[in-house]
Amino acid sequence: MNNVLNDSLAQLVGGLALALVLAGWAWIWRRHRVPPPQGQPTLPRQARRYTLLDTLGEDGQPQHLVSTRPAGTIVTRNAESGPERFELTDAVLPDGSYAAEPLHRFQ
Repeated sequence: MNNVLNDSLAQLVGGLALALVLAGWAWIWRRHRVPPPQGQPTLPRQARRYTLLDTLGEDGQPQHLVSTRPAGTIVTRNAESGPERFELTDAVLPDGSYAAEPLHRFQ
């Protein structure tokens, strides 16, 4: 009995190693093949024009930002007075642009 176990030990270890390699490969393959969750767009996002609220340019007009990032994203703009942070929203303004709310003024 002891000889049978000793003789088959190498085959057993080799089989277990092969099973682990195949399981790891299958796990990686599935992760790359999983479709996006329901409700998430599969096409590239459209660029949106955001109005940076409470921010005026040199000409006195509101400043704008074009971005493909989703609502809820925080963006930073470097201004003369220091960095200004804005949160992109889904709120549509009368001019058709989306609102980017200032966060740097509330800190």
